Amino acid sequence: MRIRNAMTALGLVAMLASAGYATTAAAAPTATAKSAAETIKTFDGDYGITSDNGFQLPAIPIQKVKPQFRRQIVSYKSDEAEGTIIVNTRERHLYYILGNGEAMRYGIGVGKQGFSWSGTAYVAWKQEWPSWHPPKEMAVRRPEIAKYVDGGMNPGLSNPLGARAMYLYNEKGQDTLFRLHGTPEWASIGTAASSGCIRLINQDVIDLYSRVLPGHSTKVIVIQ
Repeated sequence: MRIRNAMTALGLVAMLASAGYATTAAAAPTATAKSAAETIKTFDGDYGITSDNGFQLPAIPIQKVKPQFRRQIVSYKSDEAEGTIIVNTRERHLYYILGNGEAMRYGIGVGKQGFSWSGTAYVAWKQEWPSWHPPKEMAVRRPEIAKYVDGGMNPGLSNPLGARAMYLYNEKGQDTLFRLHGTPEWASIGTAASSGCIRLINQDVIDLYSRVLPGHSTKVIVIQ
């Protein structure tokens, strides 16, 4: 993703600038309590061919995705307000708090070792079918993407950000460089394979995107 501002208050350390993403933050957020999640409703039928803004997303072979990583409403006790997003990287789950002891749960892919982080942020803005601008440091590690550093990769089915992206900022209004975004690599859900950002199946990120209102009220808590 494009580097905009230096990250400080969220606890993302100085390695952020050199890696293009961040290592684990110095201080984890205060954990939110929850009970063992019990499935209330599943959405296995929502992963078919999806037409969206002129693009046609291919169907996901959902039976190849482990049941715990498919979108579902689950029981979830939390002191956080409705609309809060809680990312549990260890579980590979993202919870969107619905209220009344329930949450929408999505399977996610998380940062591989050395590119993980924890902290509290908010969704400052969001974008449908975003362009991708990898940082220069990432291009050093992967020369084949160097051509996208300045010009960017156009939106499309092979774009690493997928169908939607939500941009996380810290409480000082600084870009954390981390995103919640879609991915064409559905098989990576449930794994630690990304360069730090949180990825979702495209059909899932479209659903999450429709629920999120940018602003300080959309709190994001990332727990390692």
